[in-house]
Amino acid sequence: MGPASAPPRPTSPSDRTGPGHAHWLHVAREAADDLATDTVTREQAGKVPFDEVSRLREAGLLTLLTPAGSGGGGADWPTAYAVVREVAAADGAIGQLLGCHYFLSWSARFFAVPALAARTEERSAAEGWYWGGGFARQEPPLMLARTSHGLVLGGRQSYTTGVLVADRLAVRAVREDTGEPLAVMVDPTRHGVRVDADVDTFGQRLAAGGSVEFDDVPVTADDVLGSLPADEDFPSPRAALASPAGHLVSVQLLLGMAEGVLAETREYGRTGRAPWHLPWSAGTPHDPEVLTVYGELTVLTRSASALADQAVDAVQGALALGEDLTYDEYAGVSALVAMAEAAASRAARESTSRALDIIGPRSASARLGLDRFWRNARTHTLYEPVAQRLREVGDYFLNGAHPPFVLPS
Repeated sequence: MGPASAPPRPTSPSDRTGPGHAHWLHVAREAADDLATDTVTREQAGKVPFDEVSRLREAGLLTLLTPAGSGGGGADWPTAYAVVREVAAADGAIGQLLGCHYFLSWSARFFAVPALAARTEERSAAEGWYWGGGFARQEPPLMLARTSHGLVLGGRQSYTTGVLVADRLAVRAVREDTGEPLAVMVDPTRHGVRVDADVDTFGQRLAAGGSVEFDDVPVTADDVLGSLPADEDFPSPRAALASPAGHLVSVQLLLGMAEGVLAETREYGRTGRAPWHLPWSAGTPHDPEVLTVYGELTVLTRSASALADQAVDAVQGALALGEDLTYDEYAGVSALVAMAEAAASRAARESTSRALDIIGPRSASARLGLDRFWRNARTHTLYEPVAQRLREVGDYFLNGAHPPFVLPS
């Protein structure tokens, strides 16, 4: 089995007619600059990020992926990925919030019939919804039961991103009568929904994570976005793209953290606000050991970035193919994203840890807040461990095995 590559892109025109990649990247950089002014203070306070979500909404970033004709920004996934990375470089938790929202708010396009997907997108854009939740399997699962009054949802969803600030929750539930897994949308203000701020992580404190209790919550037909694959099933290649598309959000988040800590460490050193220090050196900005560490981390991060760019092209090409995508092409895309996630995970863990060594003891200052990069990256990699991704890559390369359909946490 040779290296994975992107499927060929079709030449059909896109329905996305927004202002373009450069515009949205400029908007993202302005939003990131705004977040960077008080990132340390906000992260240490650990308040529920209602204000941060409002900043994203006011910038137009929540509706970025919605077609312009439906009231959105008309952007594509490569643009959304670039925006997540830009925001994550300034604030990893808010980058996670935004990436989670993009994946969940677009999920109807993976799982729902086109008419329902269009209605959902239009209403989400019109009302400025922020989406939280997640479709990862959990035990015991949420149960969807049929009563004389219709479907009701019950159970408890453990830690998921964005639930404390969500206007809509997207969750995985199992039909009690048939065992069919379904993607379900829930209004958190509906009777029977209780959101708990019971998560106390050492990182990603502003990702608005929590748990949700569902007590016979009414579910309408339009709330059921579509079927998810059971353990023994595999969806169509088009629907299966939900897995690599979601994991590629994780890739951009990790790369944003790696780039963010290197940029902030470099700026700190250039200003001369404190003497440089390495355990083995007197340490100056021109010290060979300092330059070597920066060189190693730059090569590591840039290499992961190049692999991520290949994965973005592959996912975008596969999405454009639609129903013409084959299972073999899907497998190549999924394996390439797994490679990118493994590389980005290593880049983030190495950069956020070793960057502190460059500054030395002063990096422990709570006022600088440089520790937040390590805590955020490490927390994320605990929820999205890379070992399984490496096994998938190895099995694909050695045996030609198609990577499993696994939705991100």
